[in-house]
Amino acid sequence: MATYLHEEHHIFREAFRKFLQKEAYSFYADWEKQGIIPREFWRKMGDNGFLCPWVDETYGGFSADFGYSVVINEELEKVGSSLVGIGLHNDIVVPYIASYGTDEQKKKWLPKCVSGEIITAIAMTEPGAGSDLAGISTTAVKQGDYYIVNGQKTFITNGIHADLVIVVCKTDLSATPPHKGISLLVVERGTPGFTRGRKLEKVGLHAQDTAELFFSDAKVPAENLLGEEGKGFYYLMEKLQQERLIVAIAAQTAAERMFDLTKRYVKERTAFGKTISQFQTVQFRLAEMATEIALGRAFLDDVIEQHIARKDVVANVSMAKWWITEMAKRVSSEGMQLHGGYGYMEEYEIARRYRDIPVSTIYAGTNEVMKMIIAKHLGL
Repeated sequence: MATYLHEEHHIFREAFRKFLQKEAYSFYADWEKQGIIPREFWRKMGDNGFLCPWVDETYGGFSADFGYSVVINEELEKVGSSLVGIGLHNDIVVPYIASYGTDEQKKKWLPKCVSGEIITAIAMTEPGAGSDLAGISTTAVKQGDYYIVNGQKTFITNGIHADLVIVVCKTDLSATPPHKGISLLVVERGTPGFTRGRKLEKVGLHAQDTAELFFSDAKVPAENLLGEEGKGFYYLMEKLQQERLIVAIAAQTAAERMFDLTKRYVKERTAFGKTISQFQTVQFRLAEMATEIALGRAFLDDVIEQHIARKDVVANVSMAKWWITEMAKRVSSEGMQLHGGYGYMEEYEIARRYRDIPVSTIYAGTNEVMKMIIAKHLGL
């Protein structure tokens, strides 16, 4: 059992699990058909203290430690991967405001982020720039008390629901190297010149709203600058460690869930007069899956513990992100195969898991980028 989780974390997990049993599990299939998680669910999460519990009490949170974030992300993933947008809000976007925002910005936005009145997103990716953040082309030119923003973002998680979007943009086009000209601007719903494109249709994560965002002479108050101008790239580098850790936590949980589904199925399904779990080939495949999952959990728990201790574990987080997401993909494929024809049917959870997990190897930095980071830390 993870040493960073204590009795209060387990009590919290039980309370959250009961909440999800009542408010999420039975509705998830409908949310997938609707293509979005209702705002009402977000508000219920906030009302029950499940949004950003780590936020300082001054701004409406509980000053909870990261262990609570781990519990929330694990339990949300057990319901379904489309709830990833809540983890993004809780542990990826809102921390930017808490870390780099002014006291006025925190007072204005954080309490509503905790209550669920405000849903957040972060806009990094562009049609022509993904993992290469220095290559973004969205610009923000300061004119008096405003920044005039022009550009386009795509694949934005929570893009439809978002009331606040942290937009990665270039405020200094002449900066050398280019990443020194990047800043973070908080763009609010209703900002003139800010529009949303279509809700994108994805292979998986059907209930998660992902959208294109457009900025055409969008007029953003200068007071919405997050932190210092030109420091945006460095802020992103500081926060990407936790973002990638959240992805690894979700992928590990998904792998554990898929294994449980598969083990249960092979013990019930019969062929040639016995359960298919009695065939050695099936036993060996389950043994291999169980071993990889156990290795992933042990490594992940160690990385989480170091992250809680505020150690620099960029390389280890990159290792966890790439290896665990790839492992989860292998588990999903094996799980579907061992379900036979039923594994290809949408009514079986393994089918949904199979289509939901691949994107985890792409977002928060592709696994190829993770290997580049690891190589750099190896001095290569």
